[in-house]
Amino acid sequence: MNTTTLKRPSPTRSPFPARAGHPLCTELLHSFAPWAGVAVLFTLMVAMGSKSAQWQGSWGETQSELHILSALLGGPLAAAAGCWQGGRERRRHTAELRATAARGPLAQFLVASLPVAAWVSAGYVSTAVGALLATWPYASAGRPVLSALPADAAFLVAFTLVGHVVGRLVAWRPAPPVLAGCAYVALAVPTYQTSGVRHLSPVAAESMSLSLPVWWQPLAMTAWTGGLAVAAVLAYAARRRYTALLPLAAATAAAMLVAQTGDAMWRDDPLFERQVCDTSLRPNICVNAMYRGLLPKVSAALSDVTGRLEGVENLPVRFEDLPGEPKPDEAQLPILTPLGWYVVRGELINPQQYAWEAAAALTGISVQCEARGNDERAHRVDNTVTDWLSPNPVREDMDEHSERQARKGGDEKELARIKADKKALAHLTSMSDEGRRDWLTGYFATVDSCDPSKVPTL
Repeated sequence: MNTTTLKRPSPTRSPFPARAGHPLCTELLHSFAPWAGVAVLFTLMVAMGSKSAQWQGSWGETQSELHILSALLGGPLAAAAGCWQGGRERRRHTAELRATAARGPLAQFLVASLPVAAWVSAGYVSTAVGALLATWPYASAGRPVLSALPADAAFLVAFTLVGHVVGRLVAWRPAPPVLAGCAYVALAVPTYQTSGVRHLSPVAAESMSLSLPVWWQPLAMTAWTGGLAVAAVLAYAARRRYTALLPLAAATAAAMLVAQTGDAMWRDDPLFERQVCDTSLRPNICVNAMYRGLLPKVSAALSDVTGRLEGVENLPVRFEDLPGEPKPDEAQLPILTPLGWYVVRGELINPQQYAWEAAAALTGISVQCEARGNDERAHRVDNTVTDWLSPNPVREDMDEHSERQARKGGDEKELARIKADKKALAHLTSMSDEGRRDWLTGYFATVDSCDPSKVPTL
């Protein structure tokens, strides 16, 4: 039986050679660049996370913290990453081979540096998106300033490119960390200046938590930092190095504009000039419009204070929460900011202490005059009214500790003072409701007076 051997046809070769991957894609995916982005992402996320209680709940605080950390930590890290990438050919001993490549010096520079810059900016953008999403559930008013995000990303790209130039020029392995340290100092030092020069550093934008930038501020900062970076790149790698003069001129003009404008680059946020009020209580309770979502929680925390004042006359009209001193018929609401002190993620973390401070704002304790504060009787009356309006366990523990120490040390004067304080509080507590309302009405008529003799006896 004859068998026929079947031969597999030989594969035909394509007349077109296989296209090799673009060097930019190779650098983008298979080089040091992704690790630079991961380093920036990890650094900024850890730094932001460690301070989350201080910014989570306010768009302004979130972006201010993100902006400062991305400049102060991300900038030096970006410069170091660019410097390390710039010295790669020298470490691999391929600098001479690179010089014989068909592409020009500028194209070679961009192919090697842009992937690192892209990954560094991607690390920042990922952190920014995460921070804004973390704030969104707790921010009750305002909006993020989105124009600041591209400006911060451009700043990190600029530092990466400048670092790459330094890495090409400096044949020294410790150059990246040294450059990072120098960048940190260069960013931090201008913030200690009082002139407009301080605004040339992005770190100096701490007012971003309370103010909004004018529309051209992000553009000017991008022109300032980006212009310097482009000038450095062209001066190093361009065939016609005089082309670096154009971006250098743009950077100089932007720097002069920023330095001369100074604080005028920031305008007051209109929300900080308004407040929202709960008029169902007396005194009314008003919180800054920027934190209007906290109004129900503040009202609940002060409900015992306002409840004990029902029927009492001569009270302030409202608790106010605006910049500056309260009006004569107003009392200062205990501060809600900075975040992390009383407010964390939209919640009052110590309502009892907050209520006690609100009570103190109503009484003579808040009167800044030496005569009333130094008069033992008047001072005792002020403290007694405050403690009756809002009993404070922390203050009670402190009084008990003081009494134990006084007994241990045989301090009869201190023991007498503590006994008199307890007697005054017991007297106010034991009054009838009507009698206490009448006495408190007379007392609150004197809280703005510095004359201790006008304070009613208790």
